Amino acid sequence: MRQILTLLMMGILVSTQLPAQKLKDLLKKPTSDSSKQTVESLLKKVTGSKDSLTTTDVVSGLKQALEIGSQKSSNLLSKTDGFFANAAVKILLPEEARKVEKTLRNLGMGKLADDAILSMNRAAEDAAKSAAPIFKQAIVNMSWQDAWGILRGSDTAATAYLRGSTSSALTEAFRPVIAQSIDKVGATKHWNTLFTNYNKFASKKINPDLTAYVTEQALRGIFIQLAQEEKDIRKNPAARTTELLRKVFGSK
Repeated sequence: MRQILTLLMMGILVSTQLPAQKLKDLLKKPTSDSSKQTVESLLKKVTGSKDSLTTTDVVSGLKQALEIGSQKSSNLLSKTDGFFANAAVKILLPEEARKVEKTLRNLGMGKLADDAILSMNRAAEDAAKSAAPIFKQAIVNMSWQDAWGILRGSDTAATAYLRGSTSSALTEAFRPVIAQSIDKVGATKHWNTLFTNYNKFASKKINPDLTAYVTEQALRGIFIQLAQEEKDIRKNPAARTTELLRKVFGSK
């Protein structure tokens, strides 16, 4: 009966989002051996670990996994060809411009489209460097309730948490970097050249906001990469590069 009451209390505390400190204080109170075993077994069941776990282990492990995953994602995508050579995140021309691209290629001006695509990806690679510190701040601010929700969620629950916590800040940080970068790498020039040539043959002119489009696609790419890193840590033992990660995600 005591075990059942303990599980019920855990469920009520989580569902009502009791402040993290109160929950920690409660878990630190003296308990019978059976109650302690129930809490530990519940944490082990959720994480999949074979080791004894504390709430501190779980939260610290999740934060470490996010720090490693987000830093790795930022490093990978900010390298030359980080976006351009990665089919999963490569930025292509906007959907409304696909006919433009096809028309230009049919007219022997495919290099204009190629230059525009390359320069957009170079801008995204430049902006990806700004992601890591923003992710880090969101990880520092993670509450116990956030961590519990991530543990009980899907294989990309941590990515979803960061997307919800950082999208606005990332957009704000990325946009000026991308605006500057597309000028630096010549994206604006290529874009203007591309559509200036196309508009000579088209009755319907195209002039979308290039900076907004590249910013949106860069964010999409970084969360795709982050989700992949999260799945890797959860499922691939080789990706658990620290003792804490191996303890928390041990048998997954």
